[in-house]
This record gives sequence, C-alpha cells and structure tokens, in this order.
Amino acid sequence: MSATNILISGVGGQGLVIATHILANAAFQEGYDIKTSDVIGLSQRGGMVWGSVRFGAKVHSALIPDGECDILMAMEALEGLRWVKMLKPSAKVILATEKTYPNRVLIEKDEYPAAIEDQLNQLGLAVFPVKAQEEAKRLGNIKASNMLQLGMLSTLLPFAKATWIDVISSSVPKSTINVNLAAFDKGIELTAKRI
Repeated sequence: MSATNILISGVGGQGLVIATHILANAAFQEGYDIKTSDVIGLSQRGGMVWGSVRFGAKVHSALIPDGECDILMAMEALEGLRWVKMLKPSAKVILATEKTYPNRVLIEKDEYPAAIEDQLNQLGLAVFPVKAQEEAKRLGNIKASNMLQLGMLSTLLPFAKATWIDVISSSVPKSTINVNLAAFDKGIELTAKRI
C-alpha cells in the first residue's frame, strides 16, 4: 500500500497542531507507519500554519511531494487555495469557507481572492465546503471547528470511529471532551449527506 498523504492548513489559533496530533495518533493506533510534521512558528501572530500526516505500511519521509497530496483539510479558505500545487488531480478538499484573514492580508494588504470554492471546483477537485466555525458555535464552542473538520476527514479514511473517539478524548481537556466529540459527530453527519 502506498502512503496516504494528508495536509492540514490554516492560520494561527485555529487548533491545527492538535488536529494534526489527533490524526497522526489515530493512524498510529490503527497500526500504520506514520510520519508527521508541522510548521507553527507564525501561529501566535496569525500567520500561516500547516501540518502533514503520511501513513501507510511503510513511510520514509514526512514531506509530501508536490502533486501527491490525497486530502487537504483547509481550516481557512485562502490557506486552502495556497496549497493547490500539492494536490493530486483526484484530491479531496475539506474547506472551511469562513474567512480568517491571515497576516499577509491584514498587515501586508494582499488582496483576498474571491470565489475560492469555485476556483477549487474548476480544478476538478472534490470539495467539501463547510462553515466550520458557525457549526461549532451552534454546538457551544467555536474552537471545536477543528474537530468538526476532523469528523469530515474521518469519513474519508479507513479508521474505526472508536479509534477517533479514544484519541480525541485523550487529547483535549476533560472539560471539553463532550463538545469536541459532538463537533466530530456533526462533521461526520455533514459529510455523509454529500458522499
């Protein structure tokens, strides 16, 4: 089995590090060899952050070659568009459609592109758009938007739901387990309507 390549992108403060950690641990618990990396140096300043998880029978490097990413979980739309060059033509994109302006837009005054979802669809990618923060807020905690997107991601991977529940429950503060699991389930529900 060749490696499955997953990239998570966003801006600082969206919970990307914990999402990458949970994904990697779920793959490990399922018995896969994994390699993971993340870039978080700009996270406290609203800068771009990303993480990668590669899993399979044997994985030799954490780096995903250009054009080999199977799934992109974009926690912010512009940060999703930024990584298009990494995607396979058949890639799936879980796209949070709310705008969380990164520093290059706020400070450097770069233009925020219009119709990002449309641009991704025109490339022939399978796009799963979601208002992740809005959905998480309805559940009681906007910060659980990362778990909602992980729920969506889980429907595209061969891991048992029990594995996800175990890893999430042991990775988040005890006081937030219920809302995080509710967000995870909501992500599954939203994706099941489209597959």
